[in-house]
Amino acid sequence: MITFPNAKINLGLNITEKRPDGYHNLETIFYPVPVEDALEIVPITHDAAHKVELHQSGLTIAGEPESNLVVKAYRMLDAEFQLPPTAIHLFKYIPSGAGLGGGSADAAFMLKALNEQYCLQLSDEALENYAARLGADCAFFIKNQPTYAEGIGNIFSPISLSLESYRIVVVKPDIFVSTRDAFSQIKPHRPAKSLKQIVQQPIHTWKEEMINDFEESVFPQFPAIGEIKDELYRQGALYASMSGSGSSVFALFGKDKPLPTLSFPQNYFIHTATLNPKPL
Repeated sequence: MITFPNAKINLGLNITEKRPDGYHNLETIFYPVPVEDALEIVPITHDAAHKVELHQSGLTIAGEPESNLVVKAYRMLDAEFQLPPTAIHLFKYIPSGAGLGGGSADAAFMLKALNEQYCLQLSDEALENYAARLGADCAFFIKNQPTYAEGIGNIFSPISLSLESYRIVVVKPDIFVSTRDAFSQIKPHRPAKSLKQIVQQPIHTWKEEMINDFEESVFPQFPAIGEIKDELYRQGALYASMSGSGSSVFALFGKDKPLPTLSFPQNYFIHTATLNPKPL
């Protein structure tokens, strides 16, 4: 079977406190967007040297196949359900190191595909528990709906939010941002107004009130990322922000207006789409 793991964006991101374990608590809103990889799983019917095979194409993924989250997802369920030998074909389009959750999406969609392919009859709640073991935001992609996230990005509550028919532009420069370094320069604080409140306001108010705390530390280090955000606003974006700890920047444009002509360097990843009316 074949499935299409999609990316997410962060609508705002506030780092609220540093925890005793060294991690940080935060609040953010995950929203699914139609920037997609392709993931296919095929039962292996011939004698194979390995129980799971990963065939990867598209954008390059660093690391060995065994360290890929889709393989880890297979291994996790195989340990409990003794899955048949399986070949995994993964085409990467979502760029890595972009704050778009591409690896997490692949892992979650892998769990869902294995559940369906091999009739494991796991509930969404069970799948979320497995996904959480693979990464803090992996569980979001099980239900794949607008979600308010707290804790380290792993405590979820659904929110009523539709950006149906708004146009989105995602731009990722050829820049790697270390999440560890981005966190190291953050000064945690509790905002006066929660993102839950802000996101229910008209979109044109988000520019002044909805922020991503990582921008304060990332933009001085990598001015080109901040320049992307500035340019998107110059071109008429209603709201623009870095996603996660970067390095991608997204912008929302009005429903009824055509997208402007965007001019960025050729080595930048640029994707435009219309947001979907329902979960992907």
